[in-house]
Amino acid sequence: MHTKESPQSQQRKWAKSLIPILLGVIIGLGCYVMYISKAASYLSDDPKACVNCHIMAPEYSTWFHSSHGRNTTCNDCHVPQDNIARKYYFKALDGVRHASMYALELEPQTIRILPPGQKVVQENCIRCHSDLNEVVKTAQVTAPMAHDNNGKLCWDCHRDVPHGNVRGLSSAPNARVPLADTPIPNWLQKFNKVEKKEETKENK
Repeated sequence: MHTKESPQSQQRKWAKSLIPILLGVIIGLGCYVMYISKAASYLSDDPKACVNCHIMAPEYSTWFHSSHGRNTTCNDCHVPQDNIARKYYFKALDGVRHASMYALELEPQTIRILPPGQKVVQENCIRCHSDLNEVVKTAQVTAPMAHDNNGKLCWDCHRDVPHGNVRGLSSAPNARVPLADTPIPNWLQKFNKVEKKEETKENK
């Protein structure tokens, strides 16, 4: 004799079939976001990763043409170098903040380094230039000390190192930098161009 399923058992079956679908969607979206954001590039020290976002183009260009461009990468200055765990923890926190601001279009016109970044850059200035720092007696000055007026940050004097007078997104509008290729497939780009042409014809 065939017994009719209760509504509860039907709901359970529906939920069981829905879970794999949702998991597939979440994993698929996650993989797509990783691909479109070139997430793997941020594990390296390649400065080209920093211009995956166009807003860093002036910083990349000015660094590239400076004396630091011959011997250092972005990470040499802007990421902790004392141990690998701190390095990637800092990169992860900074990366999430940068990606969130970029995705939500909250990036400021004038990019300023925040206190955590100042602390790291000051550490790395002292690390690389220890011989010079001994002469000018700044080897013991940390960013928190400088913020409390107990010394100066290196760039309080060396204002133009290494980014020149860059103060905003429009500082170097025509800079030649290796901007990332668009992740949009060619067929979709062509389709968008055709649609735009049709729209302009209709508007005329």
